[in-house]
Amino acid sequence: MTKLSVNINKIATLRNSRGGNTPNLIQVAMDAERFGAEGITIHPRPDERHIRYQDAYDLKQVLTTEFNIEGNPKIEKFVELVLDIKPEQVTLVPDSDNQLTSDHGWDTITHKQYLSEIISIFKKAGIRTSIFVDPNRKMVEGAKETGTDRIELYTEAYAREFSKHKEDAVKPFTEASELANQLGLGLNAGHDLSLENLSYFKKNTKELLEVSIGHALISDSIYFGLENTIQMYLRKLK
Repeated sequence: MTKLSVNINKIATLRNSRGGNTPNLIQVAMDAERFGAEGITIHPRPDERHIRYQDAYDLKQVLTTEFNIEGNPKIEKFVELVLDIKPEQVTLVPDSDNQLTSDHGWDTITHKQYLSEIISIFKKAGIRTSIFVDPNRKMVEGAKETGTDRIELYTEAYAREFSKHKEDAVKPFTEASELANQLGLGLNAGHDLSLENLSYFKKNTKELLEVSIGHALISDSIYFGLENTIQMYLRKLK
């Protein structure tokens, strides 16, 4: 089974827009678990425009499923946060400080030494590591050389092209998943996966362990309700 990790950044964005505590991020995370989510993902950024660093500490106290913290390890405060909290998984993303949203994977060849060093630090702390990569054979092979436990395929290109020609859109991801399996890398995926494209992606990737979904899932919950929406996504993964 592929696990569904719900990214709750958008809940934090809504909360922060009014300066109070509505919606209650911690309660939403607990409810998401109760409704069937098998993990919770957050992506704190330096300006704390959505997830605040304190949110990570508060969530650690209550979550009962997998806690996945995403972010750029070149930001010292992020590394300190992860090592202090020790989530089940850290996903390393090459974002700039003020980036709107993640839009590319690591160049695992150029940054091999750096990634190897930071991954070693997290793994010594008992934290499973995953790194964000594009569906490129060389980048997947380079990821293996860093010592990471998993890779997370960046799926924006798939989502963008899905409605035009889904067979062509998914092909690089199928090939990347097969290579990851051969290399012994665990496989995650995320970015713009939705009710429309998730099932086809799942069917055409090998040994997909986890998907992280936020924007589409939270948007769908406005119409369908959070509990129903999570169940809908879980059915797409079966």
